[in-house]
Parts: sequence; C-alpha cells; structure tokens
Amino acid sequence: MSFSRLWNQPSIQAACSHLGGIAAETEQDTITIQQIPAPTFSEKARAIYVRERLEALGVSDLMMDEAGNVTARLPGQQRGPGLLLTAHLDTVFSAETDLSVRRQGQRLYGPGIGDNSLAVAGLLTLAKQLRAQPLRRDIWLAANVGEEGLGNLNGMWTVVRRLEKQLGAVIVLEGGAYGTIIHRGIGVKRRQLIVETAGGHAWSDFGTPSAIHELCRLGGAIAALTVPEEPRTSFNLGVIEGGTSINTIAARASALLDMRSEEPTALQRLEAQVDRLVAQARRSGVTVTSKSMGDRPAGGISPTHPLVGAAVESLAWLEEPPPSLRAASTDANVPLALGLPAVCIGLTVGHNAHRLDEYVELGPLKNGVQHVYLVIVAALEIIAGGG
Repeated sequence: MSFSRLWNQPSIQAACSHLGGIAAETEQDTITIQQIPAPTFSEKARAIYVRERLEALGVSDLMMDEAGNVTARLPGQQRGPGLLLTAHLDTVFSAETDLSVRRQGQRLYGPGIGDNSLAVAGLLTLAKQLRAQPLRRDIWLAANVGEEGLGNLNGMWTVVRRLEKQLGAVIVLEGGAYGTIIHRGIGVKRRQLIVETAGGHAWSDFGTPSAIHELCRLGGAIAALTVPEEPRTSFNLGVIEGGTSINTIAARASALLDMRSEEPTALQRLEAQVDRLVAQARRSGVTVTSKSMGDRPAGGISPTHPLVGAAVESLAWLEEPPPSLRAASTDANVPLALGLPAVCIGLTVGHNAHRLDEYVELGPLKNGVQHVYLVIVAALEIIAGGG
C-alpha cells in the first residue's frame, strides 16, 4: 500500500506547507507548556491549559475524565472506527524543579522540553490544522496523564478502555523520537523490595541485622544477574530509601526495581530470578517482601503493517533517511496489548531525556510536524479501507 498519491493531493500539500510554516508557533507553545509543572499524578494545571486551548478550537466532546486526561473529538464524514492521537502530559520532574529554558542556536534546552512538552504542543498544532479540513473518520485527541514512572500508563488505559470500540488505530506522539518508529511495546514489571528488621542502636545492638545492610546485599545480588542481549532485557534499581539516623540500625529499607524485556518469556525468567534472590535474602530476624508497583504489557504489530509502512513512507516522502524500527515502553503499549494497531512517532530529535540538561533540535521540527500529519492522513485511509 502506497500513500504518495494521497499525499500529493493539493489540499494535503497545502496543509503540509502551512504546518511547516508555523514551526515557530509550535516552538513557543512548547515553552508555554513546559513552564507549567506536571509531575506524574500532578498534571492538572497543564491539563487545564490544554483543555482551554482545545475549547478555543471548537472541538467536539471535550472533557476531562476521572483520571485527569483531556479528550476531544474532531468529527469525521463517515461512520465507523476512528483514529486516536495522543501525547502524555506528565514529566519526571518534581514541581520544585527549575524549569528555566534557554535557546542555543538550533537547540532548545529545558527539563521536560522534549519529553513531553513538545509533543503536547504538536498535538495542539495538529488539532488546529485537522479541525480546519474535512476528515474521513473521527479523530480523537487525548492529552493523557500517567505515562512516566509509577503512573503505570493509567491515563492511557482510561482513554483506550473508554474509546476502544470506536478506534481503528492509535498514534502516540513523543517530542524527541523523530526518525524512530516504535511499533512494539516492551514489557515492564516494577517491584518495591522491602526489608524489615528489629533495628536498634548502632553501638549497643551491633550485630543485629540492619535493613539497609540486608537490602544492599540483595541489591548487589540483583546487580550481578546476567540477562540476555537478545531479546534485549534490562533491570534497574532506581530508588533506595531507609534508615532514621547515622547511629541507628535501620529497621526498614526499600528499593524500587524496574525490569524490562522485548519478550514476555525473558521478562518472566528475570522476574523468577529476582524472586529467588528475595527468598534467599529472608532469614531469622529479616523479613523481605516484594510488592508489585505496576506492570506494562508487551505487544506489537508487524513491521509490514500498513500503519508502520505509512510512517516509513512518510519519512521517505520528506526525503529523510530510513527510520529505525524498534521496541520501547510508551503509551503505545496499551493499544498494542489490546490488539489495536499503534505506532509511537516523534516531532524532532531529542537528547538527554529525564535530565535537567534535556534539549531538542529545532531544525527537524518543520519536517517532524509534517511527518506526523502525513501519517495521520494515511491512518484515516487505512482505517476507512479496513487496512
């Protein structure tokens, strides 16, 4: 299935030209959005801003749901399944983070600037363009919560479960993933490892098990695990907490463990290895528990699926190099796990995500917005044709 004839239609070319000409507007929207703190579980202020912007466009069925997602509909001319276009609102940074932005040449720096402020700005830019043209099928827009960290994709789950029967495909936007097409979702399991002991005084009770010492031993054993390179599998102890003072034997300590794999069976094997180490760490006076903090399901579509093909062809049409097709953990995990065709694509090239020195390249933004628009147009064609 080729989409060149579709994209060469004068109306589509005119829309692409217009989108390319307002990159500066998208850049300014990105900064405005980035300046509104939106840590996971505290996205409301940013959600209200997006809702106000969509309301000004005159979209249909605008609402903020019980999870805090903002959703709206752009009505299509035909009845039947439509397209969902999403961008997550939340960032990994706390509300107290200095969100100062600086521009250096063609780079825009700021915490959360690419992940995911730019994608939310792109959602608004594309909504404005799509609102002004006839559409074959409905396009649902969602600025969703809970993508990062322990959000556990809760926002996306809420949106997709509500709209599932009305959807034929999903496009997830990330600010800094231009040139990459994510069509497979990596499975993720997250655990809190909790160690508890009697504790005591560091001098008079020396020799009594310390929860911190025991957790460090367990963490070291986990760090020594070997995981396969194929399928790619990983683990990370990301947060450790515990203790009360320097001269107190800790009675409690905990760690957050993230485990990932491209294949469910490899993830299950890693989880079983960790479970064995947890069991071995238990002894007299030492309690060790493993508490689930969330699972992200795996799923995917073939690289030959028409939706993936549209994303690949779009980049070629824009005279860009061949893209990277890969797996990742994104909001696309949810529709993919439910059997809905989905891809996650980006608006520009980003660097240093989840770091204070995060930045995006502004040069590719023009083509990035056009790329997403072309994939949207193709996706509507695929859905309407049953592709």
